Amino acid sequence: MSVESIETAGAVSPLASQPANARRRELALRIAVPLLVITVLVIVWELYVVLSGVPPYILPGPGAVAAAFVNDWGTLAPALWVTTKITFISLMLALVGGVSFAIFLVQSRWIEIAFYPLAVILQVTPIVAISPLILIYAPSTQVALLICAFLVAFFPILSNMVQGLKSVDHNLINLFELYGASRWQTLIHLKIPAAQPYFMTGLRIGGGLALIAAVVAEFAAGSAGAGSGLAFRLLEAQYRMNIPRLFAALLMLSMLGVAIFGLTTLIAWLSLHRWHESSIKREN
Repeated sequence: MSVESIETAGAVSPLASQPANARRRELALRIAVPLLVITVLVIVWELYVVLSGVPPYILPGPGAVAAAFVNDWGTLAPALWVTTKITFISLMLALVGGVSFAIFLVQSRWIEIAFYPLAVILQVTPIVAISPLILIYAPSTQVALLICAFLVAFFPILSNMVQGLKSVDHNLINLFELYGASRWQTLIHLKIPAAQPYFMTGLRIGGGLALIAAVVAEFAAGSAGAGSGLAFRLLEAQYRMNIPRLFAALLMLSMLGVAIFGLTTLIAWLSLHRWHESSIKREN
């Protein structure tokens, strides 16, 4: 083999490097464009506050919110941890309960007819309406908050998982039956893997709803004290007319919601990007 052919074989083709460069540019744009939009909005917000002279107790500027974020960190950070803990524990319980109940429902058409309406009733009943009963019967306020957040996050996971388990290709089910697979073998090796995209959709929806339910449940419970979450800090800042702290708490909640969405999206991508059409990157 000649020296020229060895150099040609070892070199990277410009055409082969173009897709990698395009992916890097796309990733950079996906990060830079939202940051640019957020920066412009913050600048417009600051200019409006300065030029209009609106008082801080009506609309604080970004600088006042940032100062409250730093100065009140010792008060807001423990509340953030309480809200985060309630959100993730309720989400985990909803995942286990939703998947287990979905598997139970699809075992028989009559089981689904008998029990699925109960889940629908729990979903359509406003959580604020039943939270007083939960507070009465729950052993503690934290348990009541967990139950409220669980009930809200439970149904999206359940409904998506049921839809996924029922959407399996019947030709594949017939193939498993032809080879003598048992019901549990069909469930474990065919139905649950096929329902994974639906489960990931329910996970993303349930993650956001668990956070919303945790905050709403704390509003309804009216919990206060050292073990309270960000919802109480929002109410406290409102009552004291400390609007910069209120905005800082809202910023924390938004950042927590974005983090939950990003985490669930990453989990979905790691699970699906090698085989499912929704996550496979195509050239066209």
